[in-house]
Amino acid sequence: MIVVKDVHKHFGGFHAVDGATLSIAEKSITGLIGPNGAGKTTLFNVIAGVLKPTSGSVSMAGEDITGLEPHELFHKGLLRTFQIAHEFSSMTCRENLMMVPGAQSGETLWNTWFGRKRIANEERALAAKADEVLEFLTVQHLADHKAGQISGGQKKLLELGRTMMVDAKIVFLDEVGAGVNRTLLNTIGDAILRLNQERGYTFVVIEHDMDFIGRICDPVICMAEGKVLAEGTLAEIKANEQVIEAYLGTGLKNKEQVGA
Repeated sequence: MIVVKDVHKHFGGFHAVDGATLSIAEKSITGLIGPNGAGKTTLFNVIAGVLKPTSGSVSMAGEDITGLEPHELFHKGLLRTFQIAHEFSSMTCRENLMMVPGAQSGETLWNTWFGRKRIANEERALAAKADEVLEFLTVQHLADHKAGQISGGQKKLLELGRTMMVDAKIVFLDEVGAGVNRTLLNTIGDAILRLNQERGYTFVVIEHDMDFIGRICDPVICMAEGKVLAEGTLAEIKANEQVIEAYLGTGLKNKEQVGA
């Protein structure tokens, strides 16, 4: 689904991503881990078009997508979420979801004058789809709540719901568990697994919670200092001496602490 070849991203003399090469298999849930400053989020931003790479290439399903804008990638089915949820706080959860699909009839002045029936029919269909998404995520009771008033974990679920309002093919989740309580994190994990198994979504997940990674991700890729350090199952990653050094700098004697 995604192939990253020798990607570099420099900020002046700082090499945030330094020759990263990896591939993401279609319909997989791939975990991306590494110590703070490893370059994970920067790599996400390069793949998702938020940042342009200094060099290297990114392809999706065989098509070169290097340097495409986020809105262009959105229409190709590549979406990402952020560490801090981006919601329209004064709108309801249902309305937040209804905003996602592009090219809506109500976006043109002509249709607001002469296409009101079409707009009304479209909005009814979008509202029904939004309610279906909220039910899938088990938060249908939040449909009429203002998005700015729900919890951080519920906002992460709402972000996941946005990806369900369009034909997402691959979704990049950046620290989906940050600030989320264990119960809601389990709900998010359940939703990711169902979307993968029932709807064929491909996911790439940045996360520091190794229990969460171990539950839903295979394979797991570890980055350090802007490079891909290792790839394999979580057990293989946790047993890798280079990974242990990257996290702890102390070698095998502290192996059992990795992922703690």
